[in-house]
Amino acid sequence: MSGLLIVTDAWHPQVNGVVRSLDRLGQELRQKGMEVHYLTPLDFKTVPCPTYPEIRLSLTMGRGVAKKINEINPDYVHISTEGPLGFWARRYCRQRGKAFTTSYHTRFPEYLAARFPVPLSLSYAALRWFHNPGSCCMVATPSLKRDLDARGFFNLRYWGRGVDLELFHPRAEKKLDYPGPLMLYVGRVAVEKNIEAFLEMNVEGTKIVVGDGPQRAELEGRYPDVKFLGLKEGQDLAEIYASCDVFVFPSKTDTFGIVLLEALASGLPVAAYPVMGPLDVIGDSGVGSLKEDLAEAVTEALKIDPQTCLAYARSYSWEASANQFLSNIAKFNHD
Repeated sequence: MSGLLIVTDAWHPQVNGVVRSLDRLGQELRQKGMEVHYLTPLDFKTVPCPTYPEIRLSLTMGRGVAKKINEINPDYVHISTEGPLGFWARRYCRQRGKAFTTSYHTRFPEYLAARFPVPLSLSYAALRWFHNPGSCCMVATPSLKRDLDARGFFNLRYWGRGVDLELFHPRAEKKLDYPGPLMLYVGRVAVEKNIEAFLEMNVEGTKIVVGDGPQRAELEGRYPDVKFLGLKEGQDLAEIYASCDVFVFPSKTDTFGIVLLEALASGLPVAAYPVMGPLDVIGDSGVGSLKEDLAEAVTEALKIDPQTCLAYARSYSWEASANQFLSNIAKFNHD
């Protein structure tokens, strides 16, 4: 079968939805017989990204990336991120007339605007320049597609996500022993995640934060009653999900939110804002409450039957996600 090269500036040891999606995609495609390669910061010397030291930016010029791509000689090139590696891989393909696909994972303009006074129009212009020459740009949800359509992006196609049902599921034994109900947040502890909206809620129970990031030390000092458990993965993370009562997703900038599926698969209803991501994943499915008042959403979500959440989560699979990706590159990524 054909060979695929995935170019990504986001990779291990980072822990986020982009890395999880790309890692699992490779596993699924290899099971289907496809040869999958990755071009990542692990292949080059790196420096920490300003304001995001966990993210490593590759110190390489076009020659280094071209050498790697020539060595792999892939049938398909998929550029997943708009960082240094994505830039040079895009340039390589453009200069040689080689088709490539891209994917839009992160609302980078909103992330940037949360830190610096950079106009959204300028950031989106740069992203249009990056993505529009590709054969197609893959997006996870209908609302993101509509948003990017309106901003002048071309050739948008769906690529959904899945959840590992073997890892994320209810458990009889509860790992956490705090006063209930237990309200859980999982993700980066950073300003663009709007985590303070969760921490400020005036509700009974215990708020739990799993994850790390630039805001963690500050928020731990300001919210001593909140349980900050740090970064968790695999079995440890799954056991924490299964110990809680409701999942709170305060972000207004995520394009999907794999953690939403992980929570649902663990039997947790979701409380979130009615914005992109939750609207697509949760919507009116009955497995969560989406309200402008996050505390009210938590109260309503706690009334939801966990069995409803479990049944809904089973409709998402990584195999279906991989098939959708494979269909996109086969249809739109030809020289």
